[in-house]
Amino acid sequence: MKISKLFTKTTKNAPADETSKNAKLLIQAGFIHKEMAGVYSFLPLGLRVLKNIENIIREEMNAVGGQEVEMTALQIRERYEASGRWSDEVVDNWFKTKLANGSEIGLGFSHEENLTPIMLDHVKSYRDLPVAAYQIQTKFRNELRSKSGIMRGREFLMKDMYTYSIDEKQHDEYYERIKQAYIKIYHKLGIGDSTFTTFASGGSFAQFSHEFQTLSDAGEDTIYLDRKTGIAVNKEVYTDDVVKQLGLTKSELEEVKGIEVGNIFSLGTKFTKPFNLTVDDETGKTVTPIMGCYGIGVSRVMGTIAEILSDDKGLVWPENIAPAKVYLIALGGSDVIAETDKIYDMLSKKGISVIYDDRETSAGEKFGDADLMGIPYRLVVSSKNIESGKYELKKRTESDLKMLDIDDILEVLVA
Repeated sequence: MKISKLFTKTTKNAPADETSKNAKLLIQAGFIHKEMAGVYSFLPLGLRVLKNIENIIREEMNAVGGQEVEMTALQIRERYEASGRWSDEVVDNWFKTKLANGSEIGLGFSHEENLTPIMLDHVKSYRDLPVAAYQIQTKFRNELRSKSGIMRGREFLMKDMYTYSIDEKQHDEYYERIKQAYIKIYHKLGIGDSTFTTFASGGSFAQFSHEFQTLSDAGEDTIYLDRKTGIAVNKEVYTDDVVKQLGLTKSELEEVKGIEVGNIFSLGTKFTKPFNLTVDDETGKTVTPIMGCYGIGVSRVMGTIAEILSDDKGLVWPENIAPAKVYLIALGGSDVIAETDKIYDMLSKKGISVIYDDRETSAGEKFGDADLMGIPYRLVVSSKNIESGKYELKKRTESDLKMLDIDDILEVLVA
């Protein structure tokens, strides 16, 4: 990708109507465009990051047996009346609309009531269970507060998985597998060391649910963290009894702020019983499957990474989710451009993703944009570099630069 061909532009000025760090940086870097509070469009470089995060999540969901689907965003009123969730008094952040015939439908905020009717046609026996289906889809929630950039949106991308199990034992085993998969995901995304499994309210289905909270002063949740064990407790369930039950010591818990980047719930039969989903167990007895729900806000995770891994120069993307691995800079006339073109083609053929700054602008502006965009490596080609046969390679997270020949550069970048 050549910067001269990229229609998006960076800007030095932070948007005046944004208070969150993630939105300011992502807009300045040309990754997103704000449409209204809580609603953003993802531009070419931002979409690359979003897709890279998606792929990491997808890989781990597939690894635990998840099967990807795509359900409709339009939700049928009667199904939500059956589960008791159509009323605005029960779910207060619905977006609803009317069809031309006057019937009312909802815009997808969660999909339990969509998936269970599908399972009616396909799940009949204990041999069909457990089953896990997931999607990565745009969700709609009419949030009252949308001042956290893409960390809290009215329209946002989410991975939601749902499991169906024959009994509590099977459910608990699958639930634990998915919990461990989540921990793996956050480490792959570069935020694993600051993300903690947090005990939260389990509602009417279980004593606890589990949230995954990333430490940040920008977080909306208060949690109590034991750094030795890596266990945290959400303020909503923070009592002496809970602390004791979890084997924690209250005096050793640290009060911190967290951004919820994922959650997993046991749902019991709340979304299977209303639709009469039953299966025959090994003895021939008819039973109602147990459900679990597992969510990760994909765009929310992207905002969280932008929020906590950035510095005073801009974004700092982990290599596996950055829009490119290398920011290639040409500094000079036609001879430099010709040499940089060759290096660009060579890197691309090696499978190394490159953003090539071929603009006729100052070195300072090019260096500034490389830092603002958060590209992991910056490679500079100049007349002096060409003459010496060694080129300037700098890692975004390091202050020192290295002068290396092409073979050594490839060894670093291919590793």
